[in-house]
Amino acid sequence: MSSSTSLDLLPLRQRAEVVAIDWTAISDNEGRRLRALGIETGVQVEKLYKGMFGMNDPIALRVGRMMIAVRKSHARAISVCPVAVTIAA
Repeated sequence: MSSSTSLDLLPLRQRAEVVAIDWTAISDNEGRRLRALGIETGVQVEKLYKGMFGMNDPIALRVGRMMIAVRKSHARAISVCPVAVTIAA
């Protein structure tokens, strides 16, 4: 099993499973929004894109069939474990 990292440090196009979320680092309103968008422990995400010009904010994620954007500060509060991608024959 791979070691966990924060979502903001996950390489682009890497799939990962959310293993922990530091909800104290996220405001109540933003926490509700992230939960409504499906961000919770156990869900798989894929980091697709990040913002330009050195700020790398926001970060685009695939959650299920949706593409969502999260702030880098929120991604930093989300711990993920990379998962291997298996290709069906």
